[in-house]
Amino acid sequence: MTDETTPPPAPSSSGYTPLPNKDIGAVQGEGMSITRVLFSFRRWWREDVIGTVEQAEVIEKRREDCLMSERYLFMTAMSAGIAVLGLLLSSPAVVIGAMLLSPLMGPIMGLGFALAIGDYHWLRQSAKSLAWGTVMAVGLTGALVYLSPIQTITPEIAARTQPNLFDLFVALFSAMAGAYAMIRGREGTIVGVAIATALMPPLATVGFGLATWNWTVFSGALLLYVTNLITIALTAWAMARLYGFQTNLSQRNSLYQNIAVAAVFVALAIPLAYSLQQIAWQTNAQRIARDEIRVAFDPNALIDSLAIDFASDPVSITAAMLTPKIQPEAEARIERALTQRLSRPVELTLTQYQVPTGAAAAEQAQLSAARANEEAVALERAEDLATRLALVAGVSEDEVTVDRTRRRATVRAERLDGATLAAYRALEARIAATEPDWMIELLPPIGDLPDEIAFDETGPTPEGAQALATVEWASKRIDLPIVLIGPSDQATQAAELLAQRGVSVTVRSAGGPLRADWGGN
Repeated sequence: MTDETTPPPAPSSSGYTPLPNKDIGAVQGEGMSITRVLFSFRRWWREDVIGTVEQAEVIEKRREDCLMSERYLFMTAMSAGIAVLGLLLSSPAVVIGAMLLSPLMGPIMGLGFALAIGDYHWLRQSAKSLAWGTVMAVGLTGALVYLSPIQTITPEIAARTQPNLFDLFVALFSAMAGAYAMIRGREGTIVGVAIATALMPPLATVGFGLATWNWTVFSGALLLYVTNLITIALTAWAMARLYGFQTNLSQRNSLYQNIAVAAVFVALAIPLAYSLQQIAWQTNAQRIARDEIRVAFDPNALIDSLAIDFASDPVSITAAMLTPKIQPEAEARIERALTQRLSRPVELTLTQYQVPTGAAAAEQAQLSAARANEEAVALERAEDLATRLALVAGVSEDEVTVDRTRRRATVRAERLDGATLAAYRALEARIAATEPDWMIELLPPIGDLPDEIAFDETGPTPEGAQALATVEWASKRIDLPIVLIGPSDQATQAAELLAQRGVSVTVRSAGGPLRADWGGN
């Protein structure tokens, strides 16, 4: 019986073993298959994707967004003003409103598209609009902060002073979504992109740092803004090139351009990666500090508070411990251990509170400490309220009555030169707006009531309604009746409105406009 199996080919002298014919054919077939897939994909992308993009229309819209118009400057100023107020008030909702108003996304995207098609006139126009908007925003926010009595670093400001590599990726993905939306005509997506990249709040933070001469805030916020700006512009450039926007550059110049873009991304990534490393180190340091403190005490002990100041030298750590047994040497021992583990000098301030044995007792002590802290905060807030009321009333703090139980504060104001009853009412409203949980009463001296309460055919005008509100407020604060003098129909109608609000009022018919006076005068 003959064996028809084909023997394997013998290796050559070089050690190379040729493949059988069927294996060579399979490899060639796979290569041709991959080539066909790539060819089909490129043809689909060129015809069904790039071919459906109205490049001229997209470019025209992007050019309009880059113009330095009256609307662009106005909206930039309004956005900057809202942003800095949101940062000072630490209000995320207000900050988001500033993001939505900001028109800075237009010229930044314009930079990318102009770079992609090699239109350097458009590039200069976009850069000019962006530069003017940036300078105006920083200048306006800096002036507002300089004039503002509030110049503390709020959480919203602090959140924009330490950018890291993650911020670059946020800007990258957001810019990809924004550029795609602009190219494909999905402009609604830009709202989300504006919130994600947050161009105006970092600029407002730069203005804050400039006004307060805080280099850490200024440089950190500026780095975040530049990161967002460059990442958005270069991502728009890449997306435009991907979608076939034609360039006038030669192949060699395009290569140089690609190298320059890559270099910029790398240059941005280095400081951001370092910042991210610092944040990771600080997070790990907090964990280490908690572990070392916890290990030094009884298992039933609890860490009541822990605060670490990484900016100080040495690193300052303040902690409070609820423990069944006081450990006199714990502070020095933990400080040495943390210095060794963190490889940085550490200064530890450890406060120990002795509580009964057991986790439940420790938790109860922790709750008591929390209530004591809340009470201290409430007392400090009440004292601050008394100080502000004394200031607007022109009296000493001893003359302000503060009832913390009923949350009521009352003060009798001195007569202030030129101050009307409406002015006293406005001062009270301003204080009350900052303390919505309190009843604020500013008792004014007896003064002249509004000498004209305007009416039209339907009743009090807006100005007349304001005058009646002032009359109502003054009557309740001074506790005196009101006399309305004027046309009987207007006086009667106004008297009914005031009576419904609990004001004692009488009517006296007379000629001229309707006015108010104190009863008995």
